[in-house]
Amino acid sequence: MLVEDYNPEWAKWFESVKDFLAEGLGNSFLRIEHIGSTSVSGMTAKPIIDIDIVIKPGSFPEILQKLSILGYVHQGNLGIPGREAFDLKDETRKNTLPKHHMYVCQSDSGELKRHLAFRKYLETHPKVAEKLSLYKKTLAAKYKNNLQAYINGKEEMVSRMTRAAIYEIEK
Repeated sequence: MLVEDYNPEWAKWFESVKDFLAEGLGNSFLRIEHIGSTSVSGMTAKPIIDIDIVIKPGSFPEILQKLSILGYVHQGNLGIPGREAFDLKDETRKNTLPKHHMYVCQSDSGELKRHLAFRKYLETHPKVAEKLSLYKKTLAAKYKNNLQAYINGKEEMVSRMTRAAIYEIEK
């Protein structure tokens, strides 16, 4: 299992994927968000950029078609309502773009709200971000190459933090 200390290059990696997507998608999206641990300065993370493409309700068919042209394959919601996952299958682009996980969320999606609240929470609570970073390092050392065990291990802590983040934005 590979987690790394924060790398300032992650922000540049996001920008390169964002530029690629924005060029190919034209005006069919509202915005592109850098989410997950790589989006938070100082966080330990797997060096994989997490991205949400935010769209207007009802515009999914158009974005689906454009992402297909860019080399992405729709994977469904992978059991998480409110977001649609995509995988880059075009090998040439896969070798030139930074590794990333990409989701499409409608602007009114609860999952988008959770992603953005979690990012903001970690940005505004550096002690919480530090606690999560240390825990992720411990899990990575414990589970080495078992990605699912690592993910399962951090799930409860991330869920608690996400609930606290949602509470903060709703109060």
